[in-house]
Amino acid sequence: MTSATTKAAVLLLAHGTLDVLGEMAEYLDRVTSGRTVPQEVIEELQHRYALIGLGETPGAEPPPLTKWTLLQGRLLEQELGGTPVYVGMRNWRPYIADVVAQMREDGVTQIKAICLAPQNSRTSVGLYRKALLAAATGMEVEFVAGWAEHPLLAEAFAERLRPVWDSACAETGERVPVLFTAHSVPTRTVMMSDGQRDSYADESKRTAELVAERLGLGERDWRFAFQSQGVSGGPWIGPTVEETLKEIKAEGHAGVVLQPIGFLCDHVEILYDIDIAFKAAAQELGLKLWRPESLNDSPTLVKALAGIVSGSYKATVDEVTTPVAG
Repeated sequence: MTSATTKAAVLLLAHGTLDVLGEMAEYLDRVTSGRTVPQEVIEELQHRYALIGLGETPGAEPPPLTKWTLLQGRLLEQELGGTPVYVGMRNWRPYIADVVAQMREDGVTQIKAICLAPQNSRTSVGLYRKALLAAATGMEVEFVAGWAEHPLLAEAFAERLRPVWDSACAETGERVPVLFTAHSVPTRTVMMSDGQRDSYADESKRTAELVAERLGLGERDWRFAFQSQGVSGGPWIGPTVEETLKEIKAEGHAGVVLQPIGFLCDHVEILYDIDIAFKAAAQELGLKLWRPESLNDSPTLVKALAGIVSGSYKATVDEVTTPVAG
């Protein structure tokens, strides 16, 4: 990346989310790659998004996932002090293809792409990679496929978790268990057809382990579960949060601190699944549930991303390639 004829930029890749409730069917069509979604599922998800503030008309600001991801891009650009940073979404605006087209128009020839999903799974990271390479014909792409063990990622989560856990322990008079979570994926994703095992589950648990180490949590102090299993079709990996909460209650605990480690900002899987659904499930069991603030605009997260860009942290690079035009 030293030629005077080249221009390098960073591209942050994320899931994307709809702007208004009426876009749900189109949005799910993109998320599922065109698979039919029953009307009752569409309506249930519209209900959930409505509960976290999405309406029939655009709000005064973008929905949380879009707002925070775009802000993370701006903060990273400031941290880098010169390298431009773009943000592209796979399932909604700003679409990856549109952002790459803008980068091309801006004279960018080399892209360092970082998924804002630190744990590598072919259902997320793999699909972002596919969308990016399809759009970036003739451009040099360095694709960062995983950064689950980044020490600053673990520290960013620990910074959010530590005061909440300390407060919960003080309130209850016990070492309140911490339940780390990551988004579940279909079981077929983990065991691939060629016999290889997707690394996502292992990487997710490794991130949780690194955060636990920073808080000095012992093996009996924390659990791990997968959340937000799909509402349609086929088995998804577990254990689920709901069954883990029952186990925690059965052990005699008064509460639990739930810390998602697969999400870098607020969105429906946090604001509805955790703050509404899991809190209600915990309450029914007689458990109090605390959740630390999401990373959102965390300066430590921004420094983690900057370290990936600079090379001070050696992330997993899935591919360095120059696609051939035509």
